Amino acid sequence: MESGTFVRSRDTAWAMSQDSVETVRRHNEAWNRRDLTTWLALFHADAEIDWARSRGPLKGVYRSHSGLKTFWDEFGSTFEDVQVEMHGFTEAGSEVVVPNTAHVRGREGIEVIARSAFVFTVENGQITRLRLFQERAEALEAAGLRE
Repeated sequence: MESGTFVRSRDTAWAMSQDSVETVRRHNEAWNRRDLTTWLALFHADAEIDWARSRGPLKGVYRSHSGLKTFWDEFGSTFEDVQVEMHGFTEAGSEVVVPNTAHVRGREGIEVIARSAFVFTVENGQITRLRLFQERAEALEAAGLRE
């Protein structure tokens, strides 16, 4: 699937899913340009980032804007740069599954490529939860879908 491709799983949710996908795109753009204000504004005040399945640093669950800012700050202090490339969007109700590739450069100049899949829960134009999965199939299953 090409970057930016959108897959509909329910035609009746087309308008809502387009809004959800747009919210996820704006999230990724803000992340890649290191715009904390815009990035944080896309999350609901009680949002959660579930990074418990991480194989690297920052493993844990971060809640509320203060927890999300901690997540942001820890990423920024751990890595010199992180650019996330999204590979399509699959909508399942209020959730958007996004396979991705992170291009990471550490503080010592070491570059790493990490592939994973995100599941965003978007309600009323705001992200209420972001979950990290190592495999696309796991992310799809978590959203109630199958490959």
